[in-house]
Amino acid sequence: MLASQEYDGHVSIHDDSMAQDLGFSGAPIEGPTHFSQFVPLLHGLWGETWFETGCLSAHFRNMVVEGEEVRAFVELAEEGAREAVIGADKADGAEVLRGTASIGPEHPESELERRLASLRPPGVLVILADLRVGQKGAEPELVRMDFDQPLGEMYPFSLTDKLRVITELSPWYTAAGGLGSPWGRPVIPLEMVSVLAQYTSPRAAIAAKGPSIGLFADLEIRMVKGPLFVGQDYRLERQIVALSESRRTESYWVRTSILDPKRDELLASLLLNHAVLKDSYAPYAAEHARLSGTAGS
Repeated sequence: MLASQEYDGHVSIHDDSMAQDLGFSGAPIEGPTHFSQFVPLLHGLWGETWFETGCLSAHFRNMVVEGEEVRAFVELAEEGAREAVIGADKADGAEVLRGTASIGPEHPESELERRLASLRPPGVLVILADLRVGQKGAEPELVRMDFDQPLGEMYPFSLTDKLRVITELSPWYTAAGGLGSPWGRPVIPLEMVSVLAQYTSPRAAIAAKGPSIGLFADLEIRMVKGPLFVGQDYRLERQIVALSESRRTESYWVRTSILDPKRDELLASLLLNHAVLKDSYAPYAAEHARLSGTAGS
């Protein structure tokens, strides 16, 4: 569904030719797509509480291309536990993601909280040289998600389009079935909470140098007073909580708070590791040499 995605005026890694140019076998599906597979499992364990205070926290390990089969699993340490280990694998056993799920209001340490705590300070950052930990979005963003609402170049589809192909469809996501949900309204699917939090992100003016290509390396969606509803207004506030790097990427970790704009009340949050591929930024080597003081040596 992201084959025609554009940001910063160019196609994304979800375009086949772009993905292959960067050394991948094909264009990956979007990571949050996998979150839908866990909802029936976690709802089965924890009931409505999962929709109201659930947290799904995942580190993506391998990309998945359209048509590949993925099996999701949840493992409880003991009966009645409020935390679980979660994972997803391809049919050949390759790991797609690993992480944790839990219910609140008091959550144990999540997968991404552990990862944040273990990050080492990055070296010389090139693509992210203009970003700082603690940096906030340029302005609060007012958002909503209606069924047939256009979501822009970053997400060239609507909620209705997604519901036609979503991996695990719940009647609570639909206009008619949502009226019979415990909350009497249609619920935004967990994977689409990511879209809700991201489709206006260019307005935040938190971005890597470009043109460059990024991907989702880690994602956590946490409900505080959930679920979130179709057709309701929300306010987003963003802040960079960490900068990091690996051999192939530079990463900026952004926490997005989703608030009730009338009550100024936190309803949910999203923590996302935007990993930008060094090879996708043409002047990377030259700028790294200049910034690290090795140019011409």
